[in-house]
Amino acid sequence: MNRTVLSFGGTVVALAAVTGLAVLWAPDEGAGGSDSAKAAALKPVERTSLVCPQPSSSDVAETAYTAFSPKGGPGKKGSAALHPAELAETDQSQESGKSDKGEKGEKGEKGEKGGDQGAQHGNGNKGAEDGEGGTGRERGGDGGQGAGKPYLPLSSPGTPVVDDTSDPKAPALTGTADGVFAPGWTVQQTTTVGAGAGRGLHGTACSAPDTSFWFPGASTAQGRQDYVHLTNPDSGAAVVDLELYGKEGKIKGGEGGGEDITVPPHSTVPVLLSTLTPEPATNVTLHVTARSGRVGAQVQTSDTESGGDWLPPAAPPGPRAVLPGIPEDATSVRLAVFAPGGDDADLEVRLAGRSGLISPAGHETLHVKAGMVTTVDLKNLTQGEAGSLVLSPAEGGADAPDVVAAARVTRGKGDKQESAFVTSTAPVDKRATAADNRAGGSTLALTAPGSGARVRVTASAGSGGGSPKSTTVAVKGHTTTAFAPPRPTGGKGTYAVTVERLSGGPVYASRMLERPLSGVPAFTIQTLPDDGSTVAVPTSAQDLSVLNDD
Repeated sequence: MNRTVLSFGGTVVALAAVTGLAVLWAPDEGAGGSDSAKAAALKPVERTSLVCPQPSSSDVAETAYTAFSPKGGPGKKGSAALHPAELAETDQSQESGKSDKGEKGEKGEKGEKGGDQGAQHGNGNKGAEDGEGGTGRERGGDGGQGAGKPYLPLSSPGTPVVDDTSDPKAPALTGTADGVFAPGWTVQQTTTVGAGAGRGLHGTACSAPDTSFWFPGASTAQGRQDYVHLTNPDSGAAVVDLELYGKEGKIKGGEGGGEDITVPPHSTVPVLLSTLTPEPATNVTLHVTARSGRVGAQVQTSDTESGGDWLPPAAPPGPRAVLPGIPEDATSVRLAVFAPGGDDADLEVRLAGRSGLISPAGHETLHVKAGMVTTVDLKNLTQGEAGSLVLSPAEGGADAPDVVAAARVTRGKGDKQESAFVTSTAPVDKRATAADNRAGGSTLALTAPGSGARVRVTASAGSGGGSPKSTTVAVKGHTTTAFAPPRPTGGKGTYAVTVERLSGGPVYASRMLERPLSGVPAFTIQTLPDDGSTVAVPTSAQDLSVLNDD
């Protein structure tokens, strides 16, 4: 938009005349009017922030980290690394007491050692720690740095960097990638808990900080311990409110409360959800809101009978929800749906399988009351065929109420059960990446709930060498294609898998990791929303008329 600038003297005018001024043309302004206005161009982001939660306080846990950036970022220089966040105390975390995950009474001591904890991680493959990167376009804003040595610094795009730790005091991590490393920077955190409550595979992709998160599928039931980890990557304090909703609506806070939780700069605060409810509740939806600042938020679940995993935030509320990648051997699928608005939602429930859409017998439709959690057990949903849950308005109306959804998936039986979560997710508009893939145990699920699509799947070079390998997959409309992703040629070690939509309709994706653990089918599922590696930049043009003194 053209602006009129008042003259403040010859010096200012001379400076402006030398440098020139770039201004944005509004649609009805500038030479040629709206016909000459150009659409905003998509440019690679130049800065990306990520937050990784504290992995585990268990003495029998081992955590592997994989960091990766695809090739194609802006410029030739940049940096990408993580730094430790201190563990802070709040009234809510003090009320948590002890959990089956480990002692919680030493949080203050661990917080003071935040810087040292980062050094205990090691440094992986050292890279360009001091590279220069661009500023301006950004996904995630200012990813301020905590104390400690840089962790998992990348040296070149297209090659993953790995490290691991078995330290029960390993901290949460925050970091920033800029320049050539910024677009698509991905960090995977995978923890194996060998015994006790929550035993199994806990996996999560480190996420961008934000101000609002929805977690359908959480619980405060007996035998279940769910902690929400709030991590502040910035240099100013954040103030967070936690709201829980159950089958009868909003739950009034318990002794621990859930309002005005202060998360100090470069710190993390774990809050046990059961301290926020006066009575146990099997199915709850958690809403995390940052009233000032921003945080990363993820929920870690621990169950005495069926293991545990990370529950990632669901996609922002919308009239439709897609939950991709329900494994073929799922023995139980519990769907939780929440309508955050003021209107009830009536949904069609369908499973997009290998050959098309089917409706679960007896659960073809679902009525979700506004502000209340609705759950349904979809036993034997997959019947030996991997699929994806597709929830859509029963009447197909454009003004249908928004919903969020998650499914708790169980594999195995009896005392050999393990559970994971699939949340409603955003489609892969252009590209998404899953890090931490091994020679075996990875399954990629691609879903086209509407028209068909063509997708390119690329395995990166391995952390121990090798070269990328790609394959093109045609996903038929209304179906799910599940397969083992390609492996790098001659590659060794861990590698990343990148999904690119080439043509066709919307594509939703997830990646399942599975590893044997004393007869337990340990597994974890990460949905793959678009990596947000590009941003729309409006067209600008030089306009010296702003120097006129009106």
